[in-house]
Amino acid sequence: MNTKEILLEQLRQKKARVAVLGLGYVGLPLAVVFAEAGFTVTGIDPDARKVESLDKGVSYIPDVPTEQVAKLVADGRLIATTDFSALKEIEAVSICVPTPLRKTGDPDMSYIHSATEELAKYVHRGMVIVLESTTYPGTTREFALPMLTENNGLTVGEDIFLCFSPERVDPGREDWTTVNTPKVIGGITPDCTEVATAWYGAAIQTVVPVSTTEAAEMAKLLENTFRMINIGLVNEMAIMCDRLGVDVWEVIDAAATKPFGFMKFTPGPGLGGHCIPIDPLYLSWKMRALNYNARFIELASEINTGMPRHVIALVQDALNEDRKAAKGSHILVLGAAYKPDIDDLRESPALDVIGLLEQKGAQVTYHDPYVPSLRTHEGLEMRSVPDLMAAVREADCVVIITDHSDYDYAAILESAQLVVDTRNALGKLGKDNPKVVKL
Repeated sequence: MNTKEILLEQLRQKKARVAVLGLGYVGLPLAVVFAEAGFTVTGIDPDARKVESLDKGVSYIPDVPTEQVAKLVADGRLIATTDFSALKEIEAVSICVPTPLRKTGDPDMSYIHSATEELAKYVHRGMVIVLESTTYPGTTREFALPMLTENNGLTVGEDIFLCFSPERVDPGREDWTTVNTPKVIGGITPDCTEVATAWYGAAIQTVVPVSTTEAAEMAKLLENTFRMINIGLVNEMAIMCDRLGVDVWEVIDAAATKPFGFMKFTPGPGLGGHCIPIDPLYLSWKMRALNYNARFIELASEINTGMPRHVIALVQDALNEDRKAAKGSHILVLGAAYKPDIDDLRESPALDVIGLLEQKGAQVTYHDPYVPSLRTHEGLEMRSVPDLMAAVREADCVVIITDHSDYDYAAILESAQLVVDTRNALGKLGKDNPKVVKL
């Protein structure tokens, strides 16, 4: 048998040893899925705290139960280490490291570079490698491939098998998880796709092969660009409705009754999370290098990044109606995570809102049942207020940024002096209530 056939047989029998590079919101759930499917998985992460936690059988990702991790660790199916030399004994590698943007808007490839550089030291014949980190089209072929095959005599598609498969993790979801969300995979060669499909198909319910790594990379960017642009549209609709004196939430609900040709999106105080605020800008950056201006992306980004300032204007106007200035007022921000019922602060608009309010001279506190402490963009350390309802009563204005389901909104509304609701969390409770200002 040739190298591909040997590796395919190892994958079918689940004798292939798996490694996941990066044990965060994407990597740990994926490692657990592979381990649950019967593979022996080594998770590699330079963060010793994560490794120590997993060694004790304790999960630090809310979507991954500690009980599940503890059993897999006890059974020897899940091993964690900071030592990349473990890759010497590995046949299948998934790279799940962060891909943030620099302040200049350029892709920060340092995490991918570091992980691939370490992998290149131990890459060997009979290895399948899948990059999951979201990035610009061409990364796998132009960036990862040369690093993995330079000066070692290995040929892609014959000796090693390289693919891209975009992560589709949505923290906090219970209906669509790593195991049942369809997985797109595109290889450098058809044989690469075949091998990676056999591997992922042994653990994930639906695998969707595409013709190239570029197609897989572009599919991910289309998914999140679609969402970013539609969120930008509905955010602008909220601003226009505010100028017109129309309830945007009523308009959205009315439009959503159409059974075809419309998909419901809702406005908010800004974009948050690890994908939507960042991924489309990777594409925009790539297109600028090709002398093309991705106008929809740039416009949507401009609107979405301006929403925190729109929220500040709403707060100032609301306080002004109450004969108060933002400067010196006590403002309580409800919710710091970027979406409900999770602890994820990545790109959360709450951080922008808190920073802007402090610039206006407000005395800002926050409450979040999932985020006990945070650091603002300006470096200020803050802790969630210990007594929510006392803080609500004391605040000159309560600003709802994240609509956690834990909150008793009726009690909050009754106790608050003034509420700016950016998520329609109060729903009908806030309709025509003089204490409530809605986005």
